Amino acid sequence: MKASRYRWFVFAVFFLFMLLHQADKLLIGPLTTPIMNEFHVNEAQMGMVFSGAVVVGAILYPVWGYLYDRYARAKLLALAAFIWGSTTWISSSMPTFPAFMAARACTGIDDSSYPGLYNLVADYFEPAVRSKVNGLLEIAMPLGYLTGMLLAMGLGGVIGWRGVFYLTGSLGIVTAAVIFFGVKEPKRGASEPELRAIEQLSDYRFNWKTALGLRRNLTLLLVIGNGFFGQFPWQVVTFWFFRYLE
Repeated sequence: MKASRYRWFVFAVFFLFMLLHQADKLLIGPLTTPIMNEFHVNEAQMGMVFSGAVVVGAILYPVWGYLYDRYARAKLLALAAFIWGSTTWISSSMPTFPAFMAARACTGIDDSSYPGLYNLVADYFEPAVRSKVNGLLEIAMPLGYLTGMLLAMGLGGVIGWRGVFYLTGSLGIVTAAVIFFGVKEPKRGASEPELRAIEQLSDYRFNWKTALGLRRNLTLLLVIGNGFFGQFPWQVVTFWFFRYLE
C-alpha cells in the first residue's frame, strides 16, 4: 500500500478506535437505571462508579504520556484497546456491586491513552493537513456518544445491560488486534518539514527536566485549569442526563 493511502488507512483505524471507545465509555449513562435496579443501589453509590473511572483515568494521564515518549506508540495504543475490551468484559460479568464498581474503575485505565494517538497522527500527517485530520478525528467523539446511546436504547431492553457491554468489549478486543497488526510505528518527527533534510533523526525520549519546567508555563496552566473546571458540568450531563429525564 502506498504511503499516502496507508496513512488514511491509519486514520480510519484511529477514527474507529475513538468512535467505539467513546461509545463504550459513555454507555453507562443511558444504562444507569437498569444497573442500579439489578444491584439495588442508590444514586450516591452509583456516583462512585462514575467517579472511580474518572479518577483512575486522571491519575494515569501522565503515566501514558511517559510510556508513549519511551516506547512504541502504536503497540501501546493496541494495549489500551485491549484493556478497554477486557475491562468492559470483566465489569459486565461481575455478580456483586463492589466487584462491579472495582471493575468499572479499571475501565478508566485506557481512558487516558489518547495522547499517543494524537502523537502518531502528527508523525503520519504533515503540518499542512494536520489540523484538518485532527478535526475529522474529533467527529468520532460525538458520533461515539450517539452510537453508545443508540446501542443502549436499542439493545439494552433486548440483551440487557450486560449484553451491551459484552458487545462493546468484544469490539474493543477486535480493534486492539487491528491496531497491533495493522498500524506501523512511524519515525518520530518524520512529518516535520524542518527535519526532512536531516538524514538521520535521533529518538527523543521523555525528559524529567523538560517536563518539570512546564509548571512555569502560565498559558499551559491556564489551559489545564480551564479543562479541570470545565469537566464538572459535562460529567454531570454525560452520566446523569438519562436518569434525570426519567
